Amino acid sequence: MELNQHTFASILEQLRETARLQGNMLTSDQVREAYADWQLGEGQLALIHDYFRKHSIGIDVPLESEEDFEELLSREDVNFLEMYLADLKELVSVSDGEKRAVTMSALAKDKMAQEKLIEIYLPQVVEISKLYAGQGVLVEDLIGEGNVAVAAAVTMLDCIESIDEVDGFVAKMIMDAMEQHIAESTDNQQFDEAVLNKVNDVNDKAKELYENLLRKVTTKEVAEELDIDEEEVREVIKLSANSISYIEDYADGRI
Repeated sequence: MELNQHTFASILEQLRETARLQGNMLTSDQVREAYADWQLGEGQLALIHDYFRKHSIGIDVPLESEEDFEELLSREDVNFLEMYLADLKELVSVSDGEKRAVTMSALAKDKMAQEKLIEIYLPQVVEISKLYAGQGVLVEDLIGEGNVAVAAAVTMLDCIESIDEVDGFVAKMIMDAMEQHIAESTDNQQFDEAVLNKVNDVNDKAKELYENLLRKVTTKEVAEELDIDEEEVREVIKLSANSISYIEDYADGRI
């Protein structure tokens, strides 16, 4: 194997995929073996471990107990899970043999088998959601996304070569859906924070001018002080629901 930046990154991606299949966990031995040809020192391996931890992948530190998981939950999450798990108990459990038979029928496009297979995987969605708890999204939303992913996965089993690959395929679909939801929620949160920061900047500057001039100020005056376009100030005022009371646009009467 040629040891270069491309292969180094490729190994990282392979390890991330392995971690996904292991519940977002890796062992230090797995990392060391993956980079055996590189003869990395302890310091370099520690940096790789830090990389995985920053991507919510544990190294030799699996979740120890149900109590650890519950500590990550909000009261809203706890209340939802209590009710949801109670509902899941109403589902009839199946043996491994029965699950395999249902899976084989689902692979043959049997609609009833597909519906049954969705039910079989619902508890697994809950277990996978625990891997993503504490990342700024509700467990209820994670489970909802996971359930939708299962419903889609059971209709896509014709791309599976072996029945033994079904569990991994469905789990990957569930994880992908949850990770996408977290990413989208993070993007939305960052956008909201950026908007709030802009509103605060405009409001603070308008207040400062108001106190100095002893009158309401114009969007032009605020824009010049902040060195931004006047139209941007107007957009910020709209985003604030016109709540910036220190500004009065004398030019055209708009606030």
